[in-house]
Amino acid sequence: MSTRVFSAPGAFLSGIALSLAGCANIAATPPGTPLDQVSARFGAPTLQCLNRQGQPRAVWSRQPFGQYAWGADLDGQGRVESVVPVLTDAHFQILRQGVWTAEQVRCEFGPPAEIDTVGLPGTRQVVWAYRYRQDQVWNSLMYVFMGADGRQVTKFHPGPDPRYDRDRGFIPY
Repeated sequence: MSTRVFSAPGAFLSGIALSLAGCANIAATPPGTPLDQVSARFGAPTLQCLNRQGQPRAVWSRQPFGQYAWGADLDGQGRVESVVPVLTDAHFQILRQGVWTAEQVRCEFGPPAEIDTVGLPGTRQVVWAYRYRQDQVWNSLMYVFMGADGRQVTKFHPGPDPRYDRDRGFIPY
């Protein structure tokens, strides 16, 4: 199974497909549902990859502008074991378990909304930012720091999403 690269048109179309699903909740997908049935109902996954245990995984993401993403681990026959929301405070805590590479983070949470470099010369780090609803209320970004080379998680923490800062003049609603 190969990793698909994020594309804005693909994210847009996936977002539309998820929106058109109406009240349907992808997280309510019963275990054992074939991936092609889930894709027919909710749109193609944003990416497919192998998780940290080498098991097939699919992620449906509304990044870069949405605040939600769902991940599904699949069995050997391509059936969903479970679908869970991944852009939550509780799920981000999984990053505390062991060492995480950039590809493992992408496979777990989907593509980030933004990738940037922060810090002073000599202490710069690559930072991936995921838009999400902190505590299911606050418009936030989860900042995942990947070290100077951008290859491995060094720390992570939430912060306010500047897109919702009234002083900057942009409120997306």
